Amino acid sequence: MRRVVLAGRGELAEWRDAARAFAAAGISPDEIDWREKAAEPDLAFQRDAMPPTPAITRKPMTVPPAFIELAETVLCHCDRARFSLLYRLLWRLQLDRQLLEMASDEDVARARLMAKNVRRDAHKMTAFVRFKEVGSVTAGRRKFLAWFEPDHHIVRRTAPFFQRRFTDMDWLIATPKGSAAWDGERLTMSDAPCGKPNLTDATDELWRTYYASIFNPARLKLKAMQAEMPKKYWKNLPEADLIPGLIASAESKVRAMAAREATQSLPFHDRLQDAARNIPAEPAAAPGTLEALRAEADVCTRCPLHAKATQTVFGEGPRDAEVMFVGEQPGDQEDIAGRPFVGPAGRLLDQVIAEAGIDRSTLYVTNAVKHFKYEPRGKRRIHQKPNMGEVKHCRWWLNLEMGLVKPKLIVAMGATALAALSDVKQRLQDVRGKAMAIEGGRTLFVTVHPSYLLRIPDERLKAEELARFREDMVKIQRLMTAAT
Repeated sequence: MRRVVLAGRGELAEWRDAARAFAAAGISPDEIDWREKAAEPDLAFQRDAMPPTPAITRKPMTVPPAFIELAETVLCHCDRARFSLLYRLLWRLQLDRQLLEMASDEDVARARLMAKNVRRDAHKMTAFVRFKEVGSVTAGRRKFLAWFEPDHHIVRRTAPFFQRRFTDMDWLIATPKGSAAWDGERLTMSDAPCGKPNLTDATDELWRTYYASIFNPARLKLKAMQAEMPKKYWKNLPEADLIPGLIASAESKVRAMAAREATQSLPFHDRLQDAARNIPAEPAAAPGTLEALRAEADVCTRCPLHAKATQTVFGEGPRDAEVMFVGEQPGDQEDIAGRPFVGPAGRLLDQVIAEAGIDRSTLYVTNAVKHFKYEPRGKRRIHQKPNMGEVKHCRWWLNLEMGLVKPKLIVAMGATALAALSDVKQRLQDVRGKAMAIEGGRTLFVTVHPSYLLRIPDERLKAEELARFREDMVKIQRLMTAAT
């Protein structure tokens, strides 16, 4: 049995030189006793255990690049068995070059787990190091000191990250497993263990203020929080002393947030409250007019969509318009403005109908659904397609609009508009570009919604569909001319 004692500070070259010599001499893993001087300081560093120069006839050993990367990481682990594990993998790789791809192999699985632990420890170091300013400014450079307690030998591995991030200041990161220092020109490493300094500075309070301001009691998940911010790091983080109090008060803060939200009505509900108190926004319109119908729709609660919408977006245009364009529902900009087709889809529609010789001011433009349906994502409101129940509830208003305007030609833009105007289930592509007779002696023309064109990612397909949409508008212009 050959005993080899290594410094064991995460250096690849140290282990590689020994392993290469043993492997070249044909010494099997069972014949080597790997030791770590850092774990057994009384042991003398031994080089006499190294084998003699191998015979020239012996085939040199090779390994895939993935093994070198794995070994560099595993050697940073603090497990004393890492040297023998890597040598065993090196030995076995000479017989099976695909060994590292076998995730179920015991040695491979153990090495991967060690590598994962080292990478996680390095990640935590980059996240939880807190620099404290020390000393005076020299040559325009400030001096900082930080303390961290890693589980593995990761100081050398992680120090270049801090050099790149904090190159404009002088700093020293001290740990029980060595230290790293940067003076603006040179990164210096030391394997000597350091003692924990007792330092505070003004940034401690900034960290507490920042952490308290971003702590969301409604999203508190203790297990997830401790997985990302383990308790062992808390003692060295200035903001950590706030955590117990923030956790203890989380439930009461959530209840208070819910109570406040219940008293803060959405913009649409302000209109309902005004109507309930008989406070008209403007003089009452004459019954049986579009103005009166619009006033009624302003306080509509026929379906749940009114609860989140800013306001009802009613149709607009001449009360005797011969052509009515019907879309799906208002979008984000329409919901805010209270007018249909004023957003990106509306601007595209205006452009195309103008090219076809249609004057928008002669059209009555409305939607099958009068409220904006959306899903909030951060500060954005993402459009959601209305379901058939919501379409049927809003058909009440659409029928009243058609009854008052009495258009001869109705253009359905999109599948939702088609469903609102026809009880017959039809695929939009089967009836697109066709004029069909419907109830009331009217003509229905079906095309796509302009927002569909804006969502097409492929530029070639978008150009083709836009050309078809222009053709549809030309057909509509011809139908308008024939009707007059």
